[in-house]
Amino acid sequence: MQVTREQLEKIEDQALAPYGLRSKDSQGRQFPDHEPDYRTAFQRDRDRILHTTAFRRLEYKTQVFINYEGDYFRTRLTHSLEVAQIGRTLAKALGANEELVEAICLAHDLGHPPFGHSGEVVLNRLMKDYGGFDHNKQSFRIVTQLEHRYPDFPGLNLTWEVREGIVKHETEYDVSDAKDFNPGLRGHLEAQLANVSDELAYTAHDLDDGLRSGMITPAMLSGIELWEVLMEKLGRSDATALTDLERHRLIRELIGLLVTDAVQNADRRIKAAKVRGAADIQKLDHNVTGYSDDMHRRNRELKDFLYAKLYRHFRVVRMAVKAERILTDLFRAYHDEPDMLPDSFRALIEPRGLERTLCDYLAGMTDRYALQEYERLFDPYTKP
Repeated sequence: MQVTREQLEKIEDQALAPYGLRSKDSQGRQFPDHEPDYRTAFQRDRDRILHTTAFRRLEYKTQVFINYEGDYFRTRLTHSLEVAQIGRTLAKALGANEELVEAICLAHDLGHPPFGHSGEVVLNRLMKDYGGFDHNKQSFRIVTQLEHRYPDFPGLNLTWEVREGIVKHETEYDVSDAKDFNPGLRGHLEAQLANVSDELAYTAHDLDDGLRSGMITPAMLSGIELWEVLMEKLGRSDATALTDLERHRLIRELIGLLVTDAVQNADRRIKAAKVRGAADIQKLDHNVTGYSDDMHRRNRELKDFLYAKLYRHFRVVRMAVKAERILTDLFRAYHDEPDMLPDSFRALIEPRGLERTLCDYLAGMTDRYALQEYERLFDPYTKP
């Protein structure tokens, strides 16, 4: 039995809620491109994203802990995969398009530079007189310009809906700039679900990594309301160290609580707004996704704790300072002598400008490559 794209589109019609975006109704691609026989347009977009060089590089880009600190901590790659898994769960529960959510989730961090948010701050400062740097915009540039895989067009030629979802990616750390994608409209439901999935994933998994690393202990979390709820589910009332199995269960319980609340709250908001189709959601003056007031308060308390005790932990701050020095020194060295750049990037200086070319080169580096390049340029005993 063969299931063609046309049949898959019919299955979408039957399975999705009225407000779920159908791939057959896509606003299309920027350049003429045939559609595959056995994949929907959004499935194809997801697959194109998975095959990019930028996606593979996420394996060696920092989430919180730099790669050499251990093999068990999240990277940008594992984070993106976890965001996509949570996104699909939310989409299926609400009748949204899973493949569209998944594609946006997998692409949302493609533009992240090495060394996590510290790297982004440094590049934005270095580029302040040349248009700045924002990883959301860089993700969009990657899928529309920087990846070269097809002879007839630059980038990946993704559908409008996936590109719009990337452009309208928003969290408390990310602000969208959607000037070319109906800025007066909110992100479609699938884009909103990708945003919620991102925040949910990094809260739960940064807590997991913090506990695994020992930089956070159960005693430190005592009194955090959401933590106390989780400990009660574990049948624990003391603040002693958790076993690995207890920690795994605790993180599962946390994700379950947040997912359930997000689904139920989005369903309530959709019904209250009397949404009939996808366009209705985009025309609202508020997002339909997010947590209930009570869960938002609890989650906010946990996130504030993580910011104070994990993201500002001296080990993380030390790495941030190292990242600033590494990227700043590399940028200045290349700027002073562009001939040190690889031939492929030197060829881009004229069309892109020197500073943007340097920024693209640095942003594409993995943590490991940036450290190696730093040694090659500044350690006299390392071969160039």
